[in-house]
Amino acid sequence: MLSVSESYLSKIMSKLRQDGIVHAVPGVKGGYELARPAGEITFLEVIQTIEGRQRMFDCSNVNSQQHQLLTEVKDDERIPNGPGKDECVVKKVMDGAEQHLHQYLKDHTIQTVLDAVAKNCHNKANKK
Repeated sequence: MLSVSESYLSKIMSKLRQDGIVHAVPGVKGGYELARPAGEITFLEVIQTIEGRQRMFDCSNVNSQQHQLLTEVKDDERIPNGPGKDECVVKKVMDGAEQHLHQYLKDHTIQTVLDAVAKNCHNKANKK
């Protein structure tokens, strides 16, 4: 059993409901159920609904000397006698990682997990 407070869980479920991921089922045996097929709900969608859609990495203190050491100036973007377009090398790496993570989370749905659990349960049942 998860040790999550009822108020925190209520806030999460409210966000999921507002974004159309779950809907409330009224009645004594009510609760929540998926509002769409499990194969249409990606992990990215769930995480962004709960956590928000902010960037994972942001360069801070871009005017520091250390930051200047981590930037590269693209020659084709340099204006004669003007500033070049500086791009933080670390930010490029982190942005690439974030893109890969987003794609991975998009490729995995609630159904992906349900299928894996069903397969795991089937394999354990066959071993007995």
